Amino acid sequence: MRKKNQAEPERSEGDVNISPRRTSWAAQHLDEKTAAMLAEDAKYFLHQSLSTPCLNAIRASRGIYLEDVQGREIMDFHGNSVHQVGHGHARVIDAIKAQLDQLPFCPRRYTNQVAIDLARRLVELTPAGLDKVLFAPGGTSAVGMALKLARYATGRHKTVSMWDSFHGASLDAISIGGEALFRKDVGPLLPGAEHIPPPTRGKCLFNCSDEHHSGCLEYLEYVFEMQGDVAALIAEPMRWTTVEPPPPGYWRSVRKICDRHGVLLIFDEIPSALGRTGKMFVCEHFDVVPDMLVIGKGLGGGVFPMAALIANESLDIVGDRALGHYTHEKSSVGCAAALATLDCLQQEGLIENSRELGKRALAGLQEMQSRLPIVHEVRGLGLHLGIELRRDGEPARDEAEAVLYDSLSRGLSYKIGGGCVLTLCPPMTITAEELDRALDIVEAGISALG
Repeated sequence: MRKKNQAEPERSEGDVNISPRRTSWAAQHLDEKTAAMLAEDAKYFLHQSLSTPCLNAIRASRGIYLEDVQGREIMDFHGNSVHQVGHGHARVIDAIKAQLDQLPFCPRRYTNQVAIDLARRLVELTPAGLDKVLFAPGGTSAVGMALKLARYATGRHKTVSMWDSFHGASLDAISIGGEALFRKDVGPLLPGAEHIPPPTRGKCLFNCSDEHHSGCLEYLEYVFEMQGDVAALIAEPMRWTTVEPPPPGYWRSVRKICDRHGVLLIFDEIPSALGRTGKMFVCEHFDVVPDMLVIGKGLGGGVFPMAALIANESLDIVGDRALGHYTHEKSSVGCAAALATLDCLQQEGLIENSRELGKRALAGLQEMQSRLPIVHEVRGLGLHLGIELRRDGEPARDEAEAVLYDSLSRGLSYKIGGGCVLTLCPPMTITAEELDRALDIVEAGISALG
């Protein structure tokens, strides 16, 4: 067997679970019962970075809170991006229970009214031009369906995507993804998966001198021209892990370049859609409509695994082939959870809450930045916020990890993106008081760095 790599763990996405600081934190904060549960978990589950071995053991969740087996409440600003309506929202739970009593499973080849209702609802909510839907049990599967549809529609097989992007953990998804943590040492990947540097808010690879990053756009057009047979460009309209909105007008320019070359534009909004940024879909912030939109994560209300591919009607061209006829393709229970989730978002003012509290939080973070030199930049859309830490111009990775574990000690959970960005992603049901308390915890951790 290949010898394990003892070098510094890769930190391109999330906080790693093999760092010395995690071991130290566990020794200080976990009791014998929790330690025994974690040991048993580690015994039976395959180990992998970011999950097993686990951080802690949870026995309950409600609203914005997790409760560990020691009875401590933890504000969940991570949630794997599924908890837009909080944990265990009553409307979602009631809808699932009712559907379980009526139609717990719908076999493939059959439809059901709740699935039709959800498809109609999504078409009505998405920007004009996205008219056809397929459901899947997870975002990675929905990405795979989009890739296949792009090949059928264009007769081409190549894709262009961004380095440092994430589109799922299956072999096809990591091929178009750009994170070393998922790609390194895995062997041959999907052929034709080309990558370009992502646009960044600061200095970029091409040293673009203008705010629109014309050098990046010119390089994209160059790649399309040189390849000649690109089926699709797939991207996150906002880099979710590091909370990086694109440069002004970037996606409108990309849309025009794709149209000139007959390349389909696919937006992956799996973690970011459904209101958290202050609009139902992130692409609405940038006034761009993709040819395909992929959503997931929170679609199932934080309870049921649910994702969807929403495409332009002109792409409904493969009725004699299969894109992804999954066992739970039209899950009556999953669709009921999704419909209840959309009701919560629209009828309980959660999108407005996300927009207004996001502005409040960003203003507070900007004030904090003015007082703490290690805070290089704060940024966000709605209730998705990022705090980038740098020391002497370099990413402050060790310091970011120290702040994370300090916050965990004080009852706040979130993740680290790009090694040095504290990413705060609370449920949209959060109150102003709860949000202020969480930001105070983060500031206390940063201040403790000295």
